[in-house]
Amino acid sequence: QVQLVESGGGLVQPGGSLTLSCTDSGPIHRFQVIWWQRQTPGKEHEFVASINSRDVTVYLPSVKGRFTISKDFAQNTAYLQMNNLNPEDTAVYYCRLDTSPYGQGTQVTVSS
Repeated sequence: QVQLVESGGGLVQPGGSLTLSCTDSGPIHRFQVIWWQRQTPGKEHEFVASINSRDVTVYLPSVKGRFTISKDFAQNTAYLQMNNLNPEDTAVYYCRLDTSPYGQGTQVTVSS
């Protein structure tokens, strides 16, 4: 059973950085794809980034060059490093392993 926990969100000024973390109750290496998605009120989940078992990464065009997705099996954790944040990045961020249920998410707010 997948029990995802996302953390690392917070309030940051435009241009700032945050690193989000995602862990599961079981080993994350058993999954093929790790996803980060985000959601703002009244909207559907939006794809942000993914990394597969061969470490191939894909990014939403608006975050490419600013966000980096990674995984550390020794720490059993996936990460989303977010740099040069802007107010349009404000959302609840979720991770997902293959087609697992979402975790509770972590709020990212970019505001001056």
